[in-house]
Amino acid sequence: MTEQENSPAANDAASSASGEITEDLVKLALRRVKDPDLNLNIVDLGLVYEIRVDGTQVNVDMSLTSPACPSGPELLHDATTQVQAIPGITKAEVNIVWSPPWTPDRIEPRVRVYLGL
Repeated sequence: MTEQENSPAANDAASSASGEITEDLVKLALRRVKDPDLNLNIVDLGLVYEIRVDGTQVNVDMSLTSPACPSGPELLHDATTQVQAIPGITKAEVNIVWSPPWTPDRIEPRVRVYLGL
């Protein structure tokens, strides 16, 4: 297997081509959802806590940077829309959770460096 065939993108493409829905495929879709204030995706921000795939049904637990986040409804809608757009998904549910509370420590390390944190 070549290095390119072993890459996450190649694996996602192979999973999609075979019709198998994987956590990585869902994560890839969620990377298209950006926090409008920070212009960073919700996966890199550490807002996605858990992804559960059961056949063609997906359940995502995510948080917001704060309970008063004005972009909460938009992020929830966009995340649900992106997951539902994955071919083969019959049910997509995105839940907002508050435990554990989000902190900047959840941000991907490379993004923390980019942000100067």
